[in-house]
Amino acid sequence: MPAFSLFIRTKALKATLCASLLCMTSAQAETIALEAVLNSVTSQYPPYLIALIERDIAAGRLKQASGAFDLNFRASGSFNPTGYYDGSSSDFVFDQPLPFWGGNVFAGYKISSGSLADYDKSRTLLDGELRAGIRLNLLRDSTIDSRRASLWKARLDQEIADPFIQRQHLDIVRTAMRSYYNWVAMGLRLGVTENLVRIAKDRESSIAELAQKGQLAPIVKVDNERLVISRQLTAVQARRRFEAASIELSLFYRDANDDPVVITRHHLPAKFPKASIPIESKVGPATMAAFTLRPELLRIRLVQEKFGIDRQLAKNNLLPNLDLTASVSENLGSGPYKDRKQTESTVGLEFRVPLQRNEAKGRLQTIDAELERLNNDAKFARERIVAEIRDAWSATKAAHEQIGQTARNVELAVQLEQAEAKRLEQGATDLLALQIREQATFDGRLLEVDAQAEYFRAQADYEAATAMKLVNWKSSLKQKPTSN
Repeated sequence: MPAFSLFIRTKALKATLCASLLCMTSAQAETIALEAVLNSVTSQYPPYLIALIERDIAAGRLKQASGAFDLNFRASGSFNPTGYYDGSSSDFVFDQPLPFWGGNVFAGYKISSGSLADYDKSRTLLDGELRAGIRLNLLRDSTIDSRRASLWKARLDQEIADPFIQRQHLDIVRTAMRSYYNWVAMGLRLGVTENLVRIAKDRESSIAELAQKGQLAPIVKVDNERLVISRQLTAVQARRRFEAASIELSLFYRDANDDPVVITRHHLPAKFPKASIPIESKVGPATMAAFTLRPELLRIRLVQEKFGIDRQLAKNNLLPNLDLTASVSENLGSGPYKDRKQTESTVGLEFRVPLQRNEAKGRLQTIDAELERLNNDAKFARERIVAEIRDAWSATKAAHEQIGQTARNVELAVQLEQAEAKRLEQGATDLLALQIREQATFDGRLLEVDAQAEYFRAQADYEAATAMKLVNWKSSLKQKPTSN
């Protein structure tokens, strides 16, 4: 028994003095850091690249809306194939909508030939007629009209694309961080599990030899074989969880061809980064900053501006139309129409008013209700931001406390395991008691890994809640190509 006890104690000390939680059989390759994963996410992750296309879509819609102010060209002509008059005429007009007063300016040229009736306004002298004019809205459509409203809202839609991308950025980075730390945790858990299997397997040959010599009961050998199989089953489960975590992480970590890379355990870091002590005094300023940084509030403000434009347009539609037109025309050359030889100018006013204006009133009522709903959305969004930050902070603080407690728990479990190995050496206990102590150490190490993983997952939630990752977002976004 003393030889066996000394062997058991040596193996136990080897396990407890392992410098890393992850005791891998092969040499570690270069580790994959979180920064590498995040760089891959913001440059190659398809859902994020899809989100960036929203800016191109908004730019296209803005260009589409600006088309309402495009220069227009119109050409027309007519002739009389039969009848008393045998004349013909052609008309060419350029029309340019104005970005103010809801009006437009126009200039044109027309020319006629043959014989036309005196009442036909298409008559010109031999060299044709030049004309120009302007139309302005003095009441309705003066400060805003549907064309300008559509253009202004399209510009706001272009700004709204940024909060959409920012929200995607926060969600994707948060998910990538949690996936990375879950991958690290599963790898460390696998290493701890395999180390526990190794301890039991290292005892097999010595137990078999001692049982053959009659120094141990055969049932001890059977018990250790059962223990090896039991721990191997646990290792298989741990390996499966690690492989699942690697596959999940591959969606965020990609190669130069944008293909997912399933990272092997040889790229695992030896341990989690050092967990910094949470500082509660930073929560208040971070919350206030989040009110400015969080894209939800910015999006609501921009949508409110869009409805403000709609409200202005609806109030405009309550006004009557008072349209001013002015034009001047000059005929060139000679010809049969003496009344066309003088310069002609025309000034006109047109007044129109809808008597009931139900469409504008109903639209105004709808917009006011939408604005009230957005005010409530903004209020609740601020409350949700505060709740998310508080919850993430609470989780971070609790996880940090657990890291210290689990580390102390491992230290105590190791001490008890070493003491149990010493008692076994002295013949005061049996192998079952040592197995129980080994299991307690194993459980303690898993709890330590879980506490560390929970801390960094909570940190990912906290950074997303406070929008800390958006501080340098605009500078990084400028590096992303957009289509023309």
